[in-house]
Amino acid sequence: MARKKQYIESEVVEKAMHLFWRNGYETTSMQMLEKEMGINKFSIYSSFGSKHGLFLESLKTYKQKLNTIFETLKNGTRGVDDIKAFFHDSVAIGYIDENQKGCLLTSTYNEFSDNKDDIINDQMVEFMDNIKAIFIEKLKINSLKDDATILKHANYLLLAKHGLAAAARVNTKSEIEDYIDMTFKNL
Repeated sequence: MARKKQYIESEVVEKAMHLFWRNGYETTSMQMLEKEMGINKFSIYSSFGSKHGLFLESLKTYKQKLNTIFETLKNGTRGVDDIKAFFHDSVAIGYIDENQKGCLLTSTYNEFSDNKDDIINDQMVEFMDNIKAIFIEKLKINSLKDDATILKHANYLLLAKHGLAAAARVNTKSEIEDYIDMTFKNL
């Protein structure tokens, strides 16, 4: 008969997510995970199969946290103002959760850009493509710009979002606000 788990899986995944968020995938060791999660390697392997499996669950948990701000962005009707609000909201989520900063998905996208991990790369490309498509949709609202210009603006905003995620790790809230304001002055 299998032993009953002495932990709540969602709680330990949340702890792992925060550790990966702070340190990245490669830097996070199994020993760090054991300590942070309060469970042993056997339990990690039993529940998640591997560090990689735990990381995928952590990404899934993070995406669920972002779901509200993505839904707000998708359902918005104010065009560029919706995108600007999304920028503010995506920074704010980092200040809610134990002073985490930046974006776990953007950090993962950067960390795995040269990696041959198809599962994670596919998820990151899908995430970035989804954001870009939403940006294009929002940029078309009340716009007289042609499709080529809208695509350039969407590319610009996607790169600005990457920059924002990196800046949010080290810059002050005031500097971040200035960054966001200046980003949208150029549109």
